[in-house]
Amino acid sequence: MVARAFTEVLGLESVGAEDDFFVLGGHSLLATRVVARVRATGAECSVRDVFEARTVAALAARLAERSAIQRPALTAATRPDPLPLSFAQQRLWFLDQMEGPGDTYNLPLAMRLRGPLDVSALESAVGDVIARHETLRTVIRQHEGEPHQHVLSPDEVSVPFNAVDVPAAWLTETVELAATELFSLAEDLPLRVSLLKVSEDDHVLMVLMHHIATDEWSMGPLLTDLNTAYTARTNGHTPNFTPLPVQYADYTLWQHQLLGDPHDPTSLTHQQTNHWRTTLAHLPEEIPLPTDRPRPPTPSHQGDTVEVSLPVDLVARMDELVQESGATMFMVVHAAVAALLHRLGAGDDIPLGSPVAGRGDEALDGLIGFFVNTVVLRTDLTGTPTFTELLERTKESDLFALDHTDLPFDSVVEALNPERSLTRHPLFQTMVAYEGGGPDLTRLFGTEATEHPLRSGAAKFDLDILFRRVRTDSGADAMTCGVRFATDLFDRSTVEGLADRLLRLLGQAVADPGQKIADFELISTAERTLLAEWNTTEHPIPPGTVLDVLADQITATPHETAIVAGTTRLTFAELGTASDQLARHLINQGIGRETIVALAL
Repeated sequence: MVARAFTEVLGLESVGAEDDFFVLGGHSLLATRVVARVRATGAECSVRDVFEARTVAALAARLAERSAIQRPALTAATRPDPLPLSFAQQRLWFLDQMEGPGDTYNLPLAMRLRGPLDVSALESAVGDVIARHETLRTVIRQHEGEPHQHVLSPDEVSVPFNAVDVPAAWLTETVELAATELFSLAEDLPLRVSLLKVSEDDHVLMVLMHHIATDEWSMGPLLTDLNTAYTARTNGHTPNFTPLPVQYADYTLWQHQLLGDPHDPTSLTHQQTNHWRTTLAHLPEEIPLPTDRPRPPTPSHQGDTVEVSLPVDLVARMDELVQESGATMFMVVHAAVAALLHRLGAGDDIPLGSPVAGRGDEALDGLIGFFVNTVVLRTDLTGTPTFTELLERTKESDLFALDHTDLPFDSVVEALNPERSLTRHPLFQTMVAYEGGGPDLTRLFGTEATEHPLRSGAAKFDLDILFRRVRTDSGADAMTCGVRFATDLFDRSTVEGLADRLLRLLGQAVADPGQKIADFELISTAERTLLAEWNTTEHPIPPGTVLDVLADQITATPHETAIVAGTTRLTFAELGTASDQLARHLINQGIGRETIVALAL
């Protein structure tokens, strides 16, 4: 059973009893999928188990010692009327009601397609995918003031597909505008597809979805199903999809059953609430970041993104550190981001947010929906640790978090009840994430497909740092780091400098992980040169003290104005007299040489 879980998750034909999951290419997200498959058989398993018992034999031996668990099975269920929202949907619906429609929770994806394209087949394929996934034809209605999911039948919906000709010079602007279109959650389907035709064999496929129906991990199943349907349509028939075992509505009901009654001490909600109350007790409400401006009373949520590429040799050394430390790539970049913020003045207690896939059952693998959850990762930087020591601390905190990801983030916030503010995100203000690479989409709809650059204007957090694994044209492993930032707080040049320092810190961390983080050099040679030039401020000054200079000025221009304070004006002669009077007063008070006197100016 364990071997089958390893092979399915890693996409391999077979594994040996002593094969190490992480050496074979596993990471924390894939580890959660192994856990889901194991739990589906009735065995108790945690992410920590996969990390500590890394081979098939070791994990099987550990699981054999455990009794079966009683997690509810995720199956197609009888649906109540009205159908409730999932916990994640409740949060977005509430924000939509409070703030009104906006593009903050738009999820856009643009793909450049070069090659012949059957537009009619693509439009039919979009309809096929909408018919396959109920969440793509679900609107949020209200019943007696309470929101609920209303699933439309495929016959009730019009396929939201639009094909237009766009001159190459207008392409970027058109894509950006399409990414910011607004949704009415009560009336609009949460999916829109636009095909922008640049030339006969050059198109941009623009997919825009609202977060209430999907998440970043759903883009893989969406494009995979769209590609399958397109291929079928171009061959003159409807797609022969493998039936989905469940729909998003079934997941919603299962989630409510899984979490149970928060007042029941045996419920999963009660247990995980206690965990997060303990783990996040006395968490800083806000960490000081090197912003360019103070927070505005009302955030605009406008953002921008700085993206940098990590050198191939740096990525290779990061891979070596992962193997040597028994950590994952996410843990390495998590430690690096925490170390950077610490060095920039954020303190010793660094809370970071991170998304988790939330697909805790294998029935959800190919389903489009809003499953992602957010966890708070608390990073301890007390005691001037080395990077190796920090990575070990990070590994422990991440493993604890990954085993307590069922409780929705909003429930964690409610349990901790921090001081609420409309100006900042609760519990954390910086997000960090790592994507290890998704499905190969280089051949989409029979064309050469590449992701079209897209700069989302929305910023949900102060900083949102995403590391993505990519392949270079030569086939080598590389990585990008995108830093999305709130333009209310940061200038682009500041974030460019932050990204540069992050790469510099990573380079030193992997070169010498035994070095103390406090000793990492974050300032570049060019910056040091500038500092030396800017600090060269020597210039000739007159001999004597300030009093000597003042006495000379009183003699030279006794009747010229020296000081203006409101309606009061003093000439240099009057200033000299007032100065002498103050001196005599201080002497009478017992003030003598080398006595420090504070001045309120």
